[in-house]
Amino acid sequence: MTKTRWTAEQIPDQEGRTFVVTGANSGLGYETARALAAKGARVVLTARNAERGRAALAKIRVEYPNADLELASLDLADLDSVRAFAAGLDEPVDVLVNNAGVMMPPRTLTKQGFESQFATNHLGHFALTGLLLERLRSRVVTVTSGLHRRGTIQFDDLTGSRVYSPVDAYAQSKLANVLFALELDRRFRAAGSSVVSAYAHPGYSATNLQSSGPTGLLNLLMKPANLLVAQSAEQGALPQLYAATAEDVSGGDFFGPDGLGEMRGYPKRVQPVSGATDPETARKLWEVSEELTGVSYSF
Repeated sequence: MTKTRWTAEQIPDQEGRTFVVTGANSGLGYETARALAAKGARVVLTARNAERGRAALAKIRVEYPNADLELASLDLADLDSVRAFAAGLDEPVDVLVNNAGVMMPPRTLTKQGFESQFATNHLGHFALTGLLLERLRSRVVTVTSGLHRRGTIQFDDLTGSRVYSPVDAYAQSKLANVLFALELDRRFRAAGSSVVSAYAHPGYSATNLQSSGPTGLLNLLMKPANLLVAQSAEQGALPQLYAATAEDVSGGDFFGPDGLGEMRGYPKRVQPVSGATDPETARKLWEVSEELTGVSYSF
């Protein structure tokens, strides 16, 4: 990475390359899709809500009338939806950006009976990546959070049936993102694959996650924090855009903001919490994820 402040203007020409961006109807996903479209990429925007997805696509088209965009339905919390999306995607994918997520809602279970944050943020993307594995040509970028540093994987209570904290469950799912990204990189390298698994976090960026997920006191606290502390979603998307497009990205690289506490700023290489680099924990999570999703990877 260069020492200059990297912005989306420095993304190389992406014409002829296909990107799949999950959760592209708002926030970081929207800004990622928008920046890629500006550079000539073909972008498959996925959205759980069709109306919001159409609005996002139309908004990008106003700015970039010749953009090569496609909207697809995908609910990461529903493994049936993940399978349907993967089955309907009949083209190679240069870069998969695992961006979609939910943040700190009250405890709810998905259609398959999983805790919603662990299901959406980790299991859905684990399944999606595995189902698209044979079509991946270049990179997988997984979006985590600086809060992964306070996470632990509660293997004996992944649904939060005994103890549930919205913040702790979110941190767990974001730690799972890091463990997955690093284990995916190990497996790509062991298989002699040229596909790169990298990951990124946006610092503290103002998106609809802070208002749509938390309730009660958490929601009240996040509203002023978004106004006073957070950087824009456009700025927050830069680390994942760097991971997805920059030429000097290697497998296992982690990008976040360069400001104080990695809360704001421009992309730089950062380090995960030490526990996230433990291969044994990653292997166990991988095996549990294959069992829960029914998706086994074949490299």
